[in-house]
Amino acid sequence: MPTLQWCAYLLQHLHAPIDVSISATAFMKIGPHQLANRLFVAPMAGVTDRPFRQLCKKLGAGYAVSEMVASNALLWNSEKTQRRANHQGEFKPIAVQIAGADPAMMAAAAKINVDHGAQIIDINMGCPAKKVCNVAAGSALLRDEPLVQQILEAVVNAVGTGPDAVPVTLKIRTGWDREHKNALAIASLAEQSGISMLTVHGRTRADLYHGEAEYETITAVKSAVRIPVVANGDIHSPEKAAFVLQQTGADAIMIGRAAQGRPWIFREIDYYLNTGKKLDVPEVAEIQTIMNAHLIDHYAFYGEYIGLRTARKHIGWYCKGLRDSHAFRQRMNTADDCKTQLQMVNDFFDEMKSHSDRLLFLEAA
Repeated sequence: MPTLQWCAYLLQHLHAPIDVSISATAFMKIGPHQLANRLFVAPMAGVTDRPFRQLCKKLGAGYAVSEMVASNALLWNSEKTQRRANHQGEFKPIAVQIAGADPAMMAAAAKINVDHGAQIIDINMGCPAKKVCNVAAGSALLRDEPLVQQILEAVVNAVGTGPDAVPVTLKIRTGWDREHKNALAIASLAEQSGISMLTVHGRTRADLYHGEAEYETITAVKSAVRIPVVANGDIHSPEKAAFVLQQTGADAIMIGRAAQGRPWIFREIDYYLNTGKKLDVPEVAEIQTIMNAHLIDHYAFYGEYIGLRTARKHIGWYCKGLRDSHAFRQRMNTADDCKTQLQMVNDFFDEMKSHSDRLLFLEAA
């Protein structure tokens, strides 16, 4: 169920002009890096690879963080890690997220990623996935505040000081569970340790992605520290973006799942925050062009075998809610090469254009 505050906000602002103080283009920097706006792409494993980050930036995102890179040195030469460390042609600033539970290994991981071109290092203490928490990394670290401090200080000391200092940022949740919310304590440690920016997802680790994100904790964190604070969680529309910025006072917002299959959400939010008006639903032909460019870049990045398989989820997200999308996804999953897959996608969207010039979402699809 939507929160009472969110429902009240919708009613109040249904026809009211938007507060210009929450403009998307408000001044925003991370260390020395000036950002295009304060609309960020959340790091998501298996999703925010270089082709997707580039696409989101082209469609209005001001900043994007890489997929999580493990701090374990044994994995640094793996194909997956090498691919995640490939920033060739990427829009700057280049931000890489690292994860782990050993301060020395995290410091070493930060150094090696900076050597490979990272201009910002983001520390993951927000991932709720079992495979991450089971090795005491991600949001599992929130249970051990002394270790949190050791990791933050180790990484900042490794790359965040001196004439070539690289900003170090941190992403957390509100706590381990609802009875143990310690985001305020972690935020204080972050500020004391030299962290340049803090992102807070409005759920606990125990919540996973269930229920509604809450923004009261983010508001409290923003009031308690002087470093920039980014609000994350359940931001799925231009109206919700404005609500979260207004409610929390956050310096920026970070969008994750809502951008899957809808990377143009950033330009929709940017336009709404700057004008108070909503963009028209995109034309099918434009989205077909965007998707074609994305898939071709995706295939080139991963190669035929992996590209074919990893593209399926993106195609599924692009088609979700459209006419006959379920049947199409089943057919598309049978394609055994990228050329066939791409042709099937284009045939599907050509069929969509015969019904409407603009994307037409059906609840039952």
